[in-house]
Amino acid sequence: MLTIWGRASSSNVMKVLWVCEELGIPYERVDAGGAFGRTRDPEYLAMNPNARVPTIVEPDGFSLWESNTICRYLVATRSPGHALHPADPRLRARVERWMDWQLSHLGPPMTTIFFTWIRTPEAERNLQAAEAARVEAEGLWDMVETAIAAGDGLGGEAPTLADVVMGPVLHRWLNLPIERKPQPRIADWYQRLLTRPGFARHIAVKMS
Repeated sequence: MLTIWGRASSSNVMKVLWVCEELGIPYERVDAGGAFGRTRDPEYLAMNPNARVPTIVEPDGFSLWESNTICRYLVATRSPGHALHPADPRLRARVERWMDWQLSHLGPPMTTIFFTWIRTPEAERNLQAAEAARVEAEGLWDMVETAIAAGDGLGGEAPTLADVVMGPVLHRWLNLPIERKPQPRIADWYQRLLTRPGFARHIAVKMS
């Protein structure tokens, strides 16, 4: 059985759990990272020298880290050509474009906002930095608002891996205690994702 190392509250672990739900992949999850520690243990570093979560381990001992790579790998090994990661090169490229964009562009300001409001004690919060990150993130979410079509997911018909990797930051964007302009297409997209059992179970949860 597949083993997933990582705490359930990690946005990167959430992506992997949702893919497993969509594909019906059985797994066992081991708490690691954050308050659980373990990522600096020699056993873990042998699997993942980056010392972060998630890491997956196959029954034959093969291990893999980096959440977006793990998501692609799970589709390729369990259900190649699945709609989550289309076989057509252009459709797949459209999906992977958003996967890369989530990591390189949207991830940094969303991380600042999330850590400020959820994981930093009130007295230690840098609200100026958080507001700058919010403004940056809002501009980026405007790109999504323009790109997403009514009734679809971000990579075409929902869901694809584009929806999966954006899901955790989407949930945070719409539920953190911050100012947001109306973005009706994004709001509708979120409601559609809530109908997916994996999203509702693993991503649309209390932030911690």
